[in-house]
Amino acid sequence: MPSTRDKVLMGLGGVAGVSVAAWQTMFPWIKYDLQYMKYGKGIGQRLAQDVANGRYIIDMFENSVAKFPKKPMIIFENREYTYEFINEQAKKVANIAYEWKCQTGDAVALICQNSPAFVWTFLGLQKIGLSVAFVNYNNKAKPLLHSLTVSKAKAVILGTGEELFHSVEEIRPELSIPIYLYGTSGNNVPEGYISMDDLMLNSPGAEICRSCRSTFTMVTPCIYIFTSGTTGLPKPAIVNQGKSIGYSKFLQIGMVTPDDRVYTTTPLYHSAATLALLSVMDVGATMILRVRFSASHYFEECRRHKVTIAQYIGELARYLLHVPESPEDGNHCIRFMIGNGLRADIWEKFQARFKIPKIIEFFGASEGTVAFVNTWGKVGACGRLSPFLNRLTPGKSYLVRYDPNTETPLRNKEGRCIPCKIGEPGLLIGGIPNQALYKDGFYLGGKAVNEKKYVRNAFQEGDAFFNYGDLMYVDKDYFLYFKDRVGDTFRWKGENVSTNEVANILTGLPFIQDANVYGVEIPGNDGRAGMAGILLKENVEFHTDLLPKIYHHCEENLPHYAQPLFLRFIKEMPLTTTHKQRKVEYVKEAYNPAVVTDPLFRISPETKTYVPLNTENIAQFLAKARL
Repeated sequence: MPSTRDKVLMGLGGVAGVSVAAWQTMFPWIKYDLQYMKYGKGIGQRLAQDVANGRYIIDMFENSVAKFPKKPMIIFENREYTYEFINEQAKKVANIAYEWKCQTGDAVALICQNSPAFVWTFLGLQKIGLSVAFVNYNNKAKPLLHSLTVSKAKAVILGTGEELFHSVEEIRPELSIPIYLYGTSGNNVPEGYISMDDLMLNSPGAEICRSCRSTFTMVTPCIYIFTSGTTGLPKPAIVNQGKSIGYSKFLQIGMVTPDDRVYTTTPLYHSAATLALLSVMDVGATMILRVRFSASHYFEECRRHKVTIAQYIGELARYLLHVPESPEDGNHCIRFMIGNGLRADIWEKFQARFKIPKIIEFFGASEGTVAFVNTWGKVGACGRLSPFLNRLTPGKSYLVRYDPNTETPLRNKEGRCIPCKIGEPGLLIGGIPNQALYKDGFYLGGKAVNEKKYVRNAFQEGDAFFNYGDLMYVDKDYFLYFKDRVGDTFRWKGENVSTNEVANILTGLPFIQDANVYGVEIPGNDGRAGMAGILLKENVEFHTDLLPKIYHHCEENLPHYAQPLFLRFIKEMPLTTTHKQRKVEYVKEAYNPAVVTDPLFRISPETKTYVPLNTENIAQFLAKARL
C-alpha cells in the first residue's frame, strides 16, 4: 500500500505506480522536499489547531503560566522572573489600562528597552484586547513623532532611561495623548507624565475577565512592528492575531521544548526577537534577555545560563568572530543557532570555531506573506523554493525578472511577469495564501502605502502577490539565496552589481574585517559606480601596500564593472540596531574629499592599484571619468 507521501508524488507527476526512488532518480532535489515535509507537517497541524480553537498569544502565555508557574520565563541581568511573577505584573498593567476605556484593537505605544517590564506590559495590554505598537526607541524627533501618530496610539508607555525620556520630552508638546513613565514615583514624576510605578503599586492585580478580549478575531491587531525607515519614515507593519499565532511557531522549526533556553540580544521591537518571545510563550520555554548585543559577553552568557537556542541577525556573527579566540569558544550547550543575515563568506568559519551543531538560516519580513527556512544546513542558503513545494503551497512564490530603474517586475508582451531561470537573480514576489488575513493591508496607513507592495495580475488576471523588494536566486537543487535588496543593487556600465557579492569578495582578503559596498553617482555617467567602505582587522595598520592587493583581488574575482572605483578606509562599521550596515550616510558623502575625513582612494587601472583622491585631483579624475 503506497504511503501518503508516495501518493502525493504520484499525483504530482500524474503517473500511477512511480515509486519515490524513481522520482528521486529523475529529480534528485525531491529528497530535500520530503525532509522538509517532516518538519512542516507537525508545525502546520499545531498552527491549524490554534487557529481553529482561537488560541491567541495571550492564551498561550496564560496556558504556560498554569503549567509552569514557578519556572523562569525571563532571565535578565542575572535575575529570574517566573511565569507566575510576569503574570502578576501583567495583571496589574491590565487593570491600569482597563480604566482607559479603550476599544478592542486600539493601540498603545510601548517605547522600552529590552527588559521584563517590556514583556509584562505587552501581555497586560493583550489581556484587555489592546494592540501594542513596538516603537523603535532609537528614533527621535520627526521619526518618533511619526511612529506615534501613524500607529494611532491612545497612550504611550515609556520605559526607564534618560535617553528615552529626553527623546519623548523633545516631542511632548506635539502629543495630545497621556504618557506613562516607568522608573519614577511620587514627587519625582516630571510634569506632563504619569508614574507607571505608582499605578503598579496601587493596582489591585486581579485577573481581568476574558470577556474583555472576547471580540478578538484573527484580523484584530496584536502588534505593530515598524520598518527601519532607511528609505523614508518608519511604517507600522500589521501583525494581527492570526499572524502572531504563526509567529509563535517560529522556533518549532528546531523542535523547541519547554526545557529550552533561548538567548536574545536583538531589540524586542524587532520582529526577530518578537518571533522568539512568542515561541517561548507558546511552549513554556525560558528566554535570556539582554539590553543590547555584546560580542565579548555573548558566549560567556550562553555558558552561564546554559543556553540551548541562540539567535543571530545581520552582522552579529562577524563581530563574534572578531573577538580573540579562546579555549572556551566551543564550550556551551547550544544545539542550534537561528537567524538571518549570516553571510556565506564566514558561515563555515563561524560554525567551526564556536562548534555550533546546527545553523538555521531563514528569510522573511514583518509585513510579508511567506517565509523560507534552511533546515538542511546548506551554507549561504536561506531556504528552498522548489517547484514541488510551491505547487503544494496555497500561496505560491516566484522569482521574476525586474527593471533596476523602476525596481518593479518586467512584463512580457502579454503583460505578465517573467519567471527567472535557475541561477538567475530575480525579484521575490510572495503569494498571499489567506487574503482575509490581509484585508487591512500589510501596513497601517491606508490604501496608498499598501498598494505599492502589491504586484497585481502577475501571471493571470486578478492575482496578487507581495513584493519583497529583495533579489534572490535558486541553485539546481532549488536552494534559495539572498543576493541584495533591490535598492542595494546598482547599475554600472549597463550591468547590475550586487553590493553583497562585492562585499563577500573583499572580505575574502585576510586583512579586511568588513566591507560596506554601495553605489555613487559620477556626473556625466549613467547608473552608479561602486564604492566600498573598508574596515581593516584590529591588528592591521593601513599601508599603501594593501592597495594593489585589493586591486588585484577584485580584478581576479569580480567582473570589471563590479570592481569598486572608490575606497574609503573607515575606523568602525556603522550598523543599525539589528546589526545591518548603514549605507545612506555613506552614499550622501560619496567620494567628496571635502566631506569625507577617512583616507580616500580611487581606482587606477594604469598602475593597477588605488591612488589617493583629494581636493586637488578630484576634478581631473571626474573629467576623465565622464563618458
